[in-house]
Amino acid sequence: MCSSLSSTTRRTFLAAGAATLSGTAGCLRDFRTVAGRDRTDQLELEIRTLPADSDPNAVRIARILEGRLDAVGVEARINTLTEEELYRQVLLNRNFDVYVGQLPETTAADPDALYPLLHSKYGAEPGWQNPFGYADPDTDRLLSRQRTTEGTDRLDAVAALQRHLAESQPFVSIAFPDEISAVRGTRFYEWQDNRPTDPVNLLSLSRRDDAEPTLRLVTTDPRLTENRNPIAAEFRRHGSLLALVYAPLVRQIDDEFQPWLLGSWQPHPHGERTEDEQQSDDSLLWRGELREGLTWHDGEPLDSEDVAFTYEFLADTSMGRVESAIPTSRFRGRSSLVKSIESVDEQTFDIRFETGSPEVAIRAFTVPVLPEHVWRDYTGPATIAGVEVNDETTEALVRPNDEPIGSGQLRFHEATPGEEIVFERVTDHPLGSLEDLPDRFQGGPAFDRLHLSVLPSDVVAVEAVADDDADATVSNLGTDAVPRAARSSATSLVSYRSRALYHIGFNTRQAPLSNFRFRVAVAQLFDKGEIVEEVFDGYAVPATGPLEERWVPPDLFWDGEDPVVPFFAGADGEFDEEAAREAFNEAGYRYNNDGELLAKGS
Repeated sequence: MCSSLSSTTRRTFLAAGAATLSGTAGCLRDFRTVAGRDRTDQLELEIRTLPADSDPNAVRIARILEGRLDAVGVEARINTLTEEELYRQVLLNRNFDVYVGQLPETTAADPDALYPLLHSKYGAEPGWQNPFGYADPDTDRLLSRQRTTEGTDRLDAVAALQRHLAESQPFVSIAFPDEISAVRGTRFYEWQDNRPTDPVNLLSLSRRDDAEPTLRLVTTDPRLTENRNPIAAEFRRHGSLLALVYAPLVRQIDDEFQPWLLGSWQPHPHGERTEDEQQSDDSLLWRGELREGLTWHDGEPLDSEDVAFTYEFLADTSMGRVESAIPTSRFRGRSSLVKSIESVDEQTFDIRFETGSPEVAIRAFTVPVLPEHVWRDYTGPATIAGVEVNDETTEALVRPNDEPIGSGQLRFHEATPGEEIVFERVTDHPLGSLEDLPDRFQGGPAFDRLHLSVLPSDVVAVEAVADDDADATVSNLGTDAVPRAARSSATSLVSYRSRALYHIGFNTRQAPLSNFRFRVAVAQLFDKGEIVEEVFDGYAVPATGPLEERWVPPDLFWDGEDPVVPFFAGADGEFDEEAAREAFNEAGYRYNNDGELLAKGS
C-alpha cells in the first residue's frame, strides 16, 4: 500500500534543497491594464501543445494546467502548434516554458531509455536527448549505475532513480493511455490481443484460404506517405511500418530479445582480460555473426561492414566531416552503448560496449541496420533548395528518403503523399524459412502486399473497417469513434496499454522552472485519477513515473493518489487553492495585493 505525504512532511520536503533562482521567468511579457498601471511583475508561463484535432487529450490536460496556474496567480497561456512546429520548438530549438505531450513509446519499456532523456551530458543535443535541460549530479549517477549493473543491483538502481525523479519532477508524469484499434477477422486472423497492429505483430497474422492477399490498413497520420526516413528527428509516437522495411540485428518481442538478422552472439573468443584490465575497463566485448544469405532490397549483399557503418553513422551522421559529431537523436541512447565495432569478415564483427551489463548492452542490437552504399552519400550538411541550412544537421537527418532500401521482410513499392503507401512482401527473404524464430513468425508474412490508406478522421477509419474496406486501423482511435466500431458485428475493438506517457515537460534551464520546489508544486496541481476519468474516459491509468509498471517499486505504486506529489485536495476532494498558494510561497515566491504570483522569488 502506498501512503501520501503528510502536510508537515510535504512542507519539510518543499523547504529543503532549493535550487538557486536567477534571471526571470520564461516568456514574461510586459503588458498594462486599461488604466495604464504597469503590471510587469506577475509570473507568466506559456503552455505549448497540439491542437484538439491532433491530440484532444493533450489540449485538455493543458487547459486543466492553465486553469490551475491561473487559480494560484500565474498568468498562463496555451499556444497550440502543429505537431511539426511543436516538436521543432521543443526538441530542436528548446524554445518553450512548458509543454504537454507524449514521450516516445520506447522510453517506458526499459530504464536505460531514460539515460539520454535525462542525463546532463545530453542537454545540448537535439531530439529526445534531455529536452528539459535537466542537470542533476544524483540523477546522472543513478542513470550510470543502472547502465553498468544487472540483476537485483540494477533493479535497486532503477528504484532509487525513480524515487529521485519523483522528488525533483523534471517533468510531470500524468497517465499511460490505452491505445484502441478496430480490427476485422474475416480475411486475416490471429490478431494479437496485445498491440494487434504493432508492425512486428503484423508478421504473425494468418490469412483465410480464399482471402485476397493484400492487408488493408487505415490511419489518420499521413507522415509515412510523405517521409520514410528511419532516422529522422521528427516525432513519431507510434511504431512505424518502417520497422518492417529496416530490420534490426535483434528484435524485442514480448519483452524477450529474439535474434533477427543476427544469427548468434557470444563473448569474444579472445576477450578474456587481466584483473588490471577488468578494474580499468567495465566494457563487454562480444562477437556477432550475421545470418547467411542476407541482402538489401536493391540486391546488394548485407554484410558486417554495413553493421559497423550503422553504429558509426548513428554516432556521427557526418562520419567525421565536422569537428563535433552530429548523431541521430532517434536512437541516441541505444547507439551510445557501443564503444567500438570492427568487421572481421563478411558475416562476423567484433563489438565492444560501453557497459559491462549484458542485459543493457543487448538493447544496442535493436537499432535498424542501414545500407552503407546508400547512406554514405548523405553525410554532408543539410541543404534546402541548394542552400546550406547549418553545420549542426546533416542531409541524412532531413532527407525524405522517398524510396527506402532496407533488409526487412517488406519492401517499399509506391506512395502518394497524403493519401496512401504500398509495401510488398520479399518472397525469398531468408527469415521466412528459419526454424529458430517463434512459431507465429514461421513462413513469413501472410500477405503479399500491405496497403496503408490515410483517412480524414477516426470515425471514417472505423467505418472503413466495419464496411470491409479495411482490415484494421493503425492510428489510435479517439473515444468518439468507439461506439461506431462496437455496433458492427464484424469489427472487434482491441484496447491495450500504450507506453507513450502523457506528461508535462518543463524547460528547467530558466527560472522559475529551474526551481525544483516550483516544479513539485505544479505537479501537485493535478488530480491524475480525475484526469483519467474525465480526459481519457477511463481509457488510461495514472502514472507516478515514466516507466511501465513492471519497473516501478511498490512504494511508488498509484493507490488512489500519487505517493510523492499528491494532489492539493481539500476535505471535499476538490482543488484546495489555499494549500497550493501556500506551497508556492514555500517555494520562495510571494504574492502581491491582487493575489498575483510575482516573477521573482522573495
